[in-house]
Amino acid sequence: MRQTSLDKLEYARAIEAVVSRTSTYLGRRLAERLAPLTDARVIAARLAETEEARAMIDKGMHVPLPSMDGMEELLGLLGTGYVPDERQFGQLAQFVRSCGQLRRFMASKAALAPTVAAYASSMHELGGLLAEIEGCIDRGRIVDGASQELGRVRRKLRQAEEKLQKRLDSLLSKHAEHLQDRIVSTRGGRYVLSVKKEHRRKVSGSVLDESASGQTVFGEPSEAAGLQMELSALRAVGQREELQVLARLTGEAELALPQLSVNAESVAHYDFLLAKAKWALAIGALPPSLTDDGTFELRAARHPFLSATPVPLDIAMDASYRSLLITGPNTGGKTVALKTVGLLTLMAQTGLLIPAAAGSRVGVFNAIEADIGDGQSLDRSLSTFSSHIRNVTDILAVSDGATLVLLDELATGTDPGEGVGLSIAVHEELYRRGAAVLATTHFNEIKEYARVAPGFRNARMAFAEETLQPLYRLDMGEAGDSYAFVIARKFGIDDSIIARAKEIARGLKGGEGVVGSGNVPREGVQGILPPAAIEADGADASARQMARPARGSGAGEAKAEGREAPASPPPPEFGMGDVVWIPSLGQRGVVYRLADERGNLIVQVRGVKQLINRKRVQLQIESKHLYPDDYDMDIVFDSVENRKKRSLMAKRHVEGLKIEREELE
Repeated sequence: MRQTSLDKLEYARAIEAVVSRTSTYLGRRLAERLAPLTDARVIAARLAETEEARAMIDKGMHVPLPSMDGMEELLGLLGTGYVPDERQFGQLAQFVRSCGQLRRFMASKAALAPTVAAYASSMHELGGLLAEIEGCIDRGRIVDGASQELGRVRRKLRQAEEKLQKRLDSLLSKHAEHLQDRIVSTRGGRYVLSVKKEHRRKVSGSVLDESASGQTVFGEPSEAAGLQMELSALRAVGQREELQVLARLTGEAELALPQLSVNAESVAHYDFLLAKAKWALAIGALPPSLTDDGTFELRAARHPFLSATPVPLDIAMDASYRSLLITGPNTGGKTVALKTVGLLTLMAQTGLLIPAAAGSRVGVFNAIEADIGDGQSLDRSLSTFSSHIRNVTDILAVSDGATLVLLDELATGTDPGEGVGLSIAVHEELYRRGAAVLATTHFNEIKEYARVAPGFRNARMAFAEETLQPLYRLDMGEAGDSYAFVIARKFGIDDSIIARAKEIARGLKGGEGVVGSGNVPREGVQGILPPAAIEADGADASARQMARPARGSGAGEAKAEGREAPASPPPPEFGMGDVVWIPSLGQRGVVYRLADERGNLIVQVRGVKQLINRKRVQLQIESKHLYPDDYDMDIVFDSVENRKKRSLMAKRHVEGLKIEREELE
């Protein structure tokens, strides 16, 4: 699945939620490698084991997960010639001991959680290794009984230390008047007396150090030197024996390395499994059932990362349709609905339980593709619409019958007429490919399209008109309104203005006809003509018929009846922004420049400015019915790029920046 779509659905946050609940380094690695699966049998198995672990924790059972402190380093060094120290063997003993506890605990829970318990059956007790370590090391120190030779040497060491201590005590009493302090200290591992500098010759021996003030010297008495040499020799022998013990334990641990590795992997899987179960409990998640035909049904579904308490969402797609068009006002929850379906589907295919009620079903898809958010980039001069189109191009490149596609307001960011046409064409192509599609829209043409087209269905986000509050409830089978007039009245817009707005809205709607092409009929879809849409290809059959004079009327009718044809009326005067019909082209256009002395207008047709005589065009809608008095007509006639350049040039001089005028056709 493409990373772009995963990012738009916040899939990484779901993975991090699991990662943050692991406690071992190997469990963390397993969680970090999580990815959506496409094999329904494997997904079902992952969901089942996660549900078993969730149920165990929910019943108050505490799984004795072994600590793996220090195990990453130790397991990596065994077999390389490295000899671990006492501390590391202590950590190994604790790991082996805990693995045995986990194995026995899981064996007792086989009836409650058979799948989860089965992982422990492959673990090894390693009682022999544990006994060896415990017989040699206690609380981080090698014990005397670790070997016979070590025991013998340590006995001699204790005897030599006792003999030396008596000798030093005797010397403290003997030289009390010559000493700075009646204590024995060490320098370089040798026992010394602190002698006053002026009495240094009164105490025979070697000076090993001097105080910072120079008033005290630290000397090794010659009467204790022989005993100290004997003690040093015994310590060296003892260290060699301790190393022999550690080397022997290292050999035992290396022989058990395969079993230790199996235990480590099992502990990691339990850690990973428990992390998934803990997150499921935190978000109230349960296992969904799976479908293989692209249908789904989410009951009381909730997005796991909403800051506020989400309103449960009920949404479904059954076998009677493959595309669901969601409508409703802004901030009504349309986009959240798309993200909820997308993320919960990804979670389920990853083996994660989903925050939805029992009985929910999730489809298994090879790809989940999303175009959500405008993705606008100022640095790259990427417009909202360009971003949509780039994403849709990538989506179309991979979509088939095993793809779930989520489209959020595809028609926005460009000429509404053209955007609506493109949106419907994209929906047709996705339908032809068999993809399951969820989309949001504000446009009436797309709502009507979904109402009459086979394989499509409308749904709306409920909205309380009295309080102007979204209800965040999805009503299936109905197309919703954007509630612009309701909201405007609520905020104090005069009723006369709203009445006029409704009149304009009705006037901007086109006639009925056939929209789209291909194998799916689209009869009965009405179009609207907002200001920016008039450059689109609106030349449907009914619109052309309305624009052309009726046959058998005017001069032709008079001639047929033998009457004198009436004088032709003078051509009307046109204003900038007027919408005109051009019969010779079968298209609408917008007046860009008024007629010159020869009566030639400049008309913008589908983004291209053309020189046309005013006698060859017919007025359809005056600009005063379309735009406010202070409306910036550059929005209609100039490109986004040129408008940005003009704004920048008005602020400062930019070297090399220029605006190119297009040639008339």
